[in-house]
Amino acid sequence: MIKHHPSETLLTEYCSASLSASLSLAVSIHVDMCPVCQEKVAKIEASNADALFSEDTETFEQPVNNQSQLLEEFDMNVLDLITADDSVDEVYEVEPVKVSVNDHNYQLPRALTRISHSKFTQVGKLARSRVALDDGALRSSLLHIDAGGEIPEHTHTGFEITLLLDGEFCDEDGHYVPGDFIWQDGRHQHTPITKDGCLCFTVVSSALHFNKGLSKLLNPIGNLIY
Repeated sequence: MIKHHPSETLLTEYCSASLSASLSLAVSIHVDMCPVCQEKVAKIEASNADALFSEDTETFEQPVNNQSQLLEEFDMNVLDLITADDSVDEVYEVEPVKVSVNDHNYQLPRALTRISHSKFTQVGKLARSRVALDDGALRSSLLHIDAGGEIPEHTHTGFEITLLLDGEFCDEDGHYVPGDFIWQDGRHQHTPITKDGCLCFTVVSSALHFNKGLSKLLNPIGNLIY
């Protein structure tokens, strides 16, 4: 069962289309996988719609002698906009997209099917594919960890979102299943490890900071590899 979800603030900003592309994508994938957040999003969207239509109603709270004229002008403007648009919306079926990493096959979430990503780059038991989003300092990736693999203990110089897509992993704070949405920053440090392997979607705003042993050697180039 999914235990880790986006905050209420993130869900509200997602529904108002005010998140960055990377964060919006991460929340969208989670919502598709999580019935609890689907219900929350539906309620927020309904509330937003009620507020919007209430504002429209207030616009027409004019004296009675002006109201019919305003409504008539509004109807004509809307009709002109509709008839002036000769474009045709493209309707398409979402074709499943699969990726193969080290003999593991995974089907990508619907939200990722029309966004390209690079080939996987392998470093030990870790493989990373960069997702093609131009989103300032934010970096989005598909991260695969082979069975028995781990990411050395680290903290974060910015924030990191890990959304588990397939498989399982655990760290000092618990065990994670597909759909779990984990937000971490400089207040956290952990050592993710997987017994059978996993695929994650990650968003990071800055470099990881490794804490122990030889992994500390990665810190001087951390800004280049995040």
